[in-house]
Amino acid sequence: MAQCVQSVQEFVQDSFVPMVAVLCSEEAERVTRKNNLSFAELLRPFCRLTSEGHIRDPNNQVQVVKNLRICVNNVVTNLNSPSTFSPAQRRMLNEVVLSCQPQEGAATNVITAGDYDLNFSDHSLKASLPWYSAWRETLSEVSTSQHYTATTPWFEAYRENFLQSMPASEHEFLNHFLACLLVVSSTEAVPVEQFLKLSQEQHRVQHSGDYTNPKWFIPNTLKYYVLLHDMSEGDEQRADSVYEDMKQRYGHQGCYLLKMNSRTISAEEDEQIPDPWSQYLHRNNLQNQDVLEDGAAAVNSAAVENNMNAAEVDSPEKDGAPSGLESHPLQLDTASSPGSLPPLSAANTELKKAAPEGGAAGSHGTCLTLNDHGHIRQFIQEFTFRGLLPHIEKNIRQLNDQLVSRKGLSRSLFTATKKWFGGGKAPEKSISEPKSTCGLLYPPEAPELQIRKMADLCFLVQHYELAYSCYHTAKKDFLSDQAMLYAAGALEMAAVSAFLQAGAPRPYPAHYMDTAIQTYRDVCKNMVLAERCALLSAEILKSQVKYSEAATLLIKMTSEDSDLRSALLLEQAAHCFINMRNPMVRKFAFHMILAGHRFSKAGQRRHALRCYCQAMQVYKERGWSLAEDHINFTIGRQSFTLSQPENAVTAFRQILTNDSRQTATQQGAFLREYLYVYKSVIGEKEDSLPQLPLPCIHSSATRVYFGHERRLAEGEKQAATHVSLDQEYDQDQASMWGHLEEQLVASANRGVVPGNFQPSQCCLNSQTDNLRCPLAVAEEPIVVEVSFRNPLKVPLALSNLSLLWSFTAEGTSPSQENAEEAITNEETLTQGMKQKDDIVTTEIILEFHLGPEETKLARLRLLPHSIGQLNIVGVVYNLAAASSGETAPSTEGQQTLDLMVVRGRQDLKIQGPRLNQTKEDKMVIRHGLDRRLDPIITPPMPLMEVFFLQFPTALLCGEIRKAYVEFCNVSGVALSGLRVASTHPDFFTFGSQTTTPLTPVSPTSAENCSAYKTLATPRQPGSVATEVLVSAGDFSQPSGVMDIPIEGNTLQPGESTQLPLWLRGPDQEGVHEINFLFYYESTEKGNKISHRVLRHSVFICASRSLSVKASACRSSGPPHHSLEDQGSGGTLVFIDVENINTSEAGVREFHIIQVSSSSQHWRLHKCINPAKDKDCKLTSRERAKLCFRATPCKPQATSNAVQKYTFADLNLGNERIISSSTPCGDFFFRGCRSAEVQPVEAPTSRTTASSRSQVCVPTEDIGNIVKKCNELDLNIIVIWKAYVVEDNKQLILEGQLHVALQTIGKEATSLTPKEQETQEMVLLKFKSEAPPPVILPAAELSQLIKTNLHYPETYTHPFVQDSLCVVPVTLTLSNCSQARVEVIIDLRHKSASPESVEVHSSFTWVGQTQHHLQLRPQEVLCLTLRACFLQPGVYNLNTPRVFAKLTDQGAMCETSQQTASPALIIINSA
Repeated sequence: MAQCVQSVQEFVQDSFVPMVAVLCSEEAERVTRKNNLSFAELLRPFCRLTSEGHIRDPNNQVQVVKNLRICVNNVVTNLNSPSTFSPAQRRMLNEVVLSCQPQEGAATNVITAGDYDLNFSDHSLKASLPWYSAWRETLSEVSTSQHYTATTPWFEAYRENFLQSMPASEHEFLNHFLACLLVVSSTEAVPVEQFLKLSQEQHRVQHSGDYTNPKWFIPNTLKYYVLLHDMSEGDEQRADSVYEDMKQRYGHQGCYLLKMNSRTISAEEDEQIPDPWSQYLHRNNLQNQDVLEDGAAAVNSAAVENNMNAAEVDSPEKDGAPSGLESHPLQLDTASSPGSLPPLSAANTELKKAAPEGGAAGSHGTCLTLNDHGHIRQFIQEFTFRGLLPHIEKNIRQLNDQLVSRKGLSRSLFTATKKWFGGGKAPEKSISEPKSTCGLLYPPEAPELQIRKMADLCFLVQHYELAYSCYHTAKKDFLSDQAMLYAAGALEMAAVSAFLQAGAPRPYPAHYMDTAIQTYRDVCKNMVLAERCALLSAEILKSQVKYSEAATLLIKMTSEDSDLRSALLLEQAAHCFINMRNPMVRKFAFHMILAGHRFSKAGQRRHALRCYCQAMQVYKERGWSLAEDHINFTIGRQSFTLSQPENAVTAFRQILTNDSRQTATQQGAFLREYLYVYKSVIGEKEDSLPQLPLPCIHSSATRVYFGHERRLAEGEKQAATHVSLDQEYDQDQASMWGHLEEQLVASANRGVVPGNFQPSQCCLNSQTDNLRCPLAVAEEPIVVEVSFRNPLKVPLALSNLSLLWSFTAEGTSPSQENAEEAITNEETLTQGMKQKDDIVTTEIILEFHLGPEETKLARLRLLPHSIGQLNIVGVVYNLAAASSGETAPSTEGQQTLDLMVVRGRQDLKIQGPRLNQTKEDKMVIRHGLDRRLDPIITPPMPLMEVFFLQFPTALLCGEIRKAYVEFCNVSGVALSGLRVASTHPDFFTFGSQTTTPLTPVSPTSAENCSAYKTLATPRQPGSVATEVLVSAGDFSQPSGVMDIPIEGNTLQPGESTQLPLWLRGPDQEGVHEINFLFYYESTEKGNKISHRVLRHSVFICASRSLSVKASACRSSGPPHHSLEDQGSGGTLVFIDVENINTSEAGVREFHIIQVSSSSQHWRLHKCINPAKDKDCKLTSRERAKLCFRATPCKPQATSNAVQKYTFADLNLGNERIISSSTPCGDFFFRGCRSAEVQPVEAPTSRTTASSRSQVCVPTEDIGNIVKKCNELDLNIIVIWKAYVVEDNKQLILEGQLHVALQTIGKEATSLTPKEQETQEMVLLKFKSEAPPPVILPAAELSQLIKTNLHYPETYTHPFVQDSLCVVPVTLTLSNCSQARVEVIIDLRHKSASPESVEVHSSFTWVGQTQHHLQLRPQEVLCLTLRACFLQPGVYNLNTPRVFAKLTDQGAMCETSQQTASPALIIINSA
């Protein structure tokens, strides 16, 4: 805001000062011109009096005149009397504002704390108010900004020049000349004659009536005669004599001898004389231009600086016809014309500083000494005190006497003066015209003008009380006459006089000023006077801290006739808003915007830019996006016009990077302007690439892929999936692959994982561990996927898009690393030179289009050739606005498009993850490193590709399928140590080298061959199983890692090998994801990369085939009936096979072709099915039951610790499958190993249960004995074939299902996963279930003894002859345990169950009814009993009770024989 050094009172006082005219002879003018000054200019710095003056008022009271300033001007005659400024004066005011700019880089005078912090302190406002902190922050930003200054010197300069160049008016006398200085040189021949000529000239100008300007205050103008003596030329004695003569002629108070030019040329070099004239000279220029005609007025270089044409300066036409606002003042210039580049380019001119005005080049006052300065100052004081003030005092007395002598004759002073003076009003218009116009003119001698003249004289000599009285009384008369111009003038000066009165006896009448302004503006149409009134009133109101009223007043004064005035007043209004008690920051910003807009229209581009920059501080980051866009766009344009392209680029970048809410058309215009500005900036700087703001790059989404992209399938070959950028990253999957790789590395390092092991990462993203520099391989590409987002609603066209990198060769230590040794491709990309392909080959994407608001991924490739450290710095591209489809075919349009392409770069700066480990990390925000763009290039490594042939996508559960896998070494380095790990190791096998059948390697020759090794063996009824002994070590490997059997364990460069691969469908139906991880190493050791891995994932759809349930029970037949093995009892194995396949798979029927067993202890001996000749076929939902006898294995003679497995095959068809060879044996052992991984806790839980219930029996003994007694450990392999119809062709599928029989009497099934599912479902039940019944130790011990009754099924007895029938019955007792057992047999038992009563009538055992026996381990004892029957019938002989106990234990337990099936005998009568 305009804060003057002087007070408001001094400012208002200096606005109205006595005017003194100057008439010089030619010789006197020549003397002053030696100093590059006219006489009026010579006096100007000394026109303020340093001492007080005194006058006496009409009441003879002494009035002190303090700090008086007079204004000395040359007499400039003019024929017409303008009421407004001429175009030359307007241009001069424009120049004054333009030449006064805030200093760049200087310390700014910011608003003091009194204006801000005091009003926004915590004492006056509660800090909890929601807007408090936000606006306080904004206020502090605005007040401390480099753009915001508390003073506006350009406004002060404008105001001062405006007030001094006010055109003289008829209705007031303040700027009329009171006196005239007649200046003659002492070198004239007859100086007195020259004085006479000048006096006559002054009289002619004033009284001839030819000139309307200049205007004179009173008819009797004071003439003051000045004799100018040049000390360097003239004769000083002659000058003194002439001066004496003048004193005689004009009186000593009416003349003065001024001696000057005392300084010699030689003295110029010795002393430095100050130059006080430079700051005043433009005013002289201003005065001189008044006399020039408008067309010939010389415009200074300010117009050049602003590149203004005539229309941009406030033209005279604007005064008469203000143009209405056709568009909103804040509307962006480009909204109507999208291609608005020509005005920008036309304005791109080099700005020049305004040349100093007035006079020729060189310093001023060169011939004057400091004594001469004192002489001039003394002359002004003499003239004022001896000439001017007495003259004014005399005229005040005369006017007062004239007016007071007529006082009292009527009600007022003025009616009296009207009567005596004859009321000589001369209306300019006819009587019929309304009196409300300002066209009424008084003649010079009118009494109303006399009182006004007296008031003006009093005002000029600071007698404000008398002046106010005169103004106030004159005002009433002017209003009664409807002389509105005169009335407005009286109101204005009455208000000013009231304000300036010492002691402020009355308040400042602001309504007087408001009425005066309204009258000037609306009635008189005189904006110059209205503006003067507003300037004065605003300053007075501000001094009284009435900022709101001052702002309202200033805003009212804005109009379309003068952009410069409107801009300055709007800016002052904005400063008023921010200086209020409660600062109105948003109003400040809004009016600064309006001021900037008007400054721009007035051609004041620097001031416009400053206003917009100040307002931007309030609007930025507050959500006012459209306002921000407007401000930034204007700042960009103005900065570019003022040759500040960097600032323009910054402003335009803000528009384009924010989430803009502009329309697509507007954004397109923004983009074109931005590209044009950018093009000009880049044109100056060809050496480095600038940063581009478009498109936005989502740096953290950048992904880096190392290696060749996956080759697709060729023909029937299916390539390994590996890793690609098309796959989504999954944390669980990554940890699964890492676990597999850890297994492989441990297998390769004798079971130990190295301490520095890190899982291989081919693809890096924001979720991977990027703390270490990734390892890349020379001659293998690096693909960087960059995510581009176009924030605009218009398409963008990127071209020649490539990566920017720097490379440091290996062997350079970090301390020696400097800019010279780091090789970069920036120069080649900037200047279009040849690429540095010997180090890194950079791929270039020629075209890359981004649609409106589109996010698109670009994959950019590098191919490193050298070993060292590579740093991917950023991306380089050409940016252009994509055409909307309607491109003009003309070459001119094409050239414009070419001009709109700029080349630049964007850096890829990726912020690492937030650190959250230590307390310090949690207290502050710290981010770790992210090195994904800094790969270390290592020497070439082997590279393997894997292809699969005849690999299925769907299998039946348990189906065996043979496929082939091909390994190719596509690198220049040999590879070895080929291994594979999988999440499903039981899904596949490469076969074991000892048992692999000699199958053909080529897939085509093995199309219809079975995957099994088979022998043609016709089935014979009652045949016994074929047995093979196999060691488990031939099949299984210690871990889930498999070595891949390739010849020589090495694959040379370019070699490929093909291996068979057997697959087995998973036991559980559904879709299974099966992952393979292939591992291989280089034959050359010592590389940074120790190994490489290749991933492959397949999805197998498994559909249901057969359900196999098996159970075992002890044979109830007597042991001696077993012909095969006399020494031990047999076990019966029942196998239930059900076809649970759904018809979707197209399976017609299943054939059970073979049942095999594998165990270290038991074997299947023979099939004892009743239907021995039928083939076992199962169609949909059919079930078959097979029965086999199992016997213990023969004791092995080997002394090895490793027990061998016995494989027994029972084929049901015409061919025998050798189950002990690949693949059947492989999958059996793999199935066993996967089952062993899950811990079996059933036996231990049973043992603890028995120990809890039977305290007297030691846990260890019972557990061991029972376990050994019931242990079976028999694995059954059911091999089947399925007949499938596919595409009218019949295919034969084959497979195998495994059932593990662990315990006698407990059923086992092949569908184990389903059992697990049901168990999990049970756990989810909320209702508490009853605990399972505990098996009592009696039942446990009862299984130690097996009983069997042998008797004839029918017995015929002649009851007529003999009433008693005695039948011999043999009771066989078998000790199944390895311990001695005591047995008690009690024959006295009578069954109480109703079933037994129904079945038989009573019979009795005869002979010994109780037996006490001891059985050795595994002993079989036969006991002959006799049963006595009294009548024919059917009898159940199973009534003996058998009790058993261990010999060294005390508890006797009954056997479970009672629960067996009844032993029925039929007794017939003969």
